[in-house]
Amino acid sequence: MDEPTPDMAGHRARLRERFLRVGLENMAEYEVLELILTLGIPRRDVKPLAKQLLRTFGSLREVLDAPIERLQGVKGIGEVSPVIFRLLRESCALYLRQCAQDEEGQSLDSVDKLAAFWRIRLGDLKHEVFEIAFLDQGFRLMPDGVQRIEEGVPGRANVYPRKVIEAAVRKKASLIVLAHNHPAGDTSPSEQDIHLTKALIRAGAPLEIKIVDHLIITPEKVFSFYRNGLMEQK
Repeated sequence: MDEPTPDMAGHRARLRERFLRVGLENMAEYEVLELILTLGIPRRDVKPLAKQLLRTFGSLREVLDAPIERLQGVKGIGEVSPVIFRLLRESCALYLRQCAQDEEGQSLDSVDKLAAFWRIRLGDLKHEVFEIAFLDQGFRLMPDGVQRIEEGVPGRANVYPRKVIEAAVRKKASLIVLAHNHPAGDTSPSEQDIHLTKALIRAGAPLEIKIVDHLIITPEKVFSFYRNGLMEQK
């Protein structure tokens, strides 16, 4: 098999050096893609392919989110690079979720902080999950302070108020935050979401367990029940 030409090898070395010097945020999207593609296509100029991927999918994020089958339909990409894209995306998501899990004691005292916390954890998941966070009176995340209550296929996670309240009692938590994702991308709360939230508020009140907020997470947006006036006990 042919080796890279000296010019190509030099270009790739300069691209790697630039990344180490300035970071991805200071590189063009096609350069980032080009750098990734060199991992799966070691002996070809991949700059045209990087630019073609951006024309086809629109952005670096959309390239990384694209199904492997669609990526493999792009001429010249081969079989390995789409797998590398998937590996990078899922590795980043796992890394960020583990970082979030390790942040015991961090303050989650605003909607924006809660939104950022759960977008890292749930924003990229393709199936629906429901989680709760246990906070102390200072709105700090308690040790082992996040629990996944339910997990299922999109739109099918079933959550029972008793299960949530029992978890809070075991944890001796007086403040809890609810969060679940809508993989389809629509943050609008369903009637079931609203009913569940009100049921949990009612169930927690006699035990002095306060539901601080309920967040609906998508990759792009977050809906806060608190911010939208849906946390009143009725």
